[in-house]
Amino acid sequence: MAKPVVPEEKRRRRRPTKGGVVLSERTIVETALRLLREHGSTGLSARRLGLALDCDPSTLYRYFRGMDELTLAIGDALIGEALRGWRPAGKWRPDLHAIGLRIHAAYVAHPQAAQLTASRVTGRANELAVDEAVLEVLRTAGFPLPETVRIYHAFIDQTLAFAALDAASLALPRAAQRADDAMWRSTYARLPAETHPRIAEAAPLLASRMVTSAYPTALEMLLDSAEQTLARVRA
Repeated sequence: MAKPVVPEEKRRRRRPTKGGVVLSERTIVETALRLLREHGSTGLSARRLGLALDCDPSTLYRYFRGMDELTLAIGDALIGEALRGWRPAGKWRPDLHAIGLRIHAAYVAHPQAAQLTASRVTGRANELAVDEAVLEVLRTAGFPLPETVRIYHAFIDQTLAFAALDAASLALPRAAQRADDAMWRSTYARLPAETHPRIAEAAPLLASRMVTSAYPTALEMLLDSAEQTLARVRA
């Protein structure tokens, strides 16, 4: 049976650990993000966290019921980074554009954590806040409820899918990243027009574009589709 989680004000340590750390959910999540950067998505464990925080690993379970709940907290922290400083401007398309780019950027800034959390549903405060914000933007713009939910679904899933894809690439060893990027110049750019005419004509553009994220383009395409939907509704 899972241990009950003690409210934060009751479980906060009255004195720092031997390493001078005062434990809190935020401190544990920030330390977990550092460990993920250093050891990858498979390197996060209660034992490593305990060593990094200079505390017994069992202490962590006063803050989180288990490592899965910590994983959800990490995902919610990334969304919190995306929301920090964002305010709606009152125009639905620029507002959604800004939210999408912020979420994507927050995840790819922590590629190992993104791999671990992009597919999860946290149900935590920051996730609820961004979902409420996106739905509010769409409804205020005049989208009917069914269209609001349809666009919200595509918007969130597309953003997180590209975040996971781009994070997976960034999490590769440097040598593998360079080899993948070079493939567009070393292989694709040298294919003869006789056998691969379309690749040959596109090769210079492919070499420059395929080493960057397609998310901004995909986001614009989704918003174009949403704008057409809204125009039909208003007509």
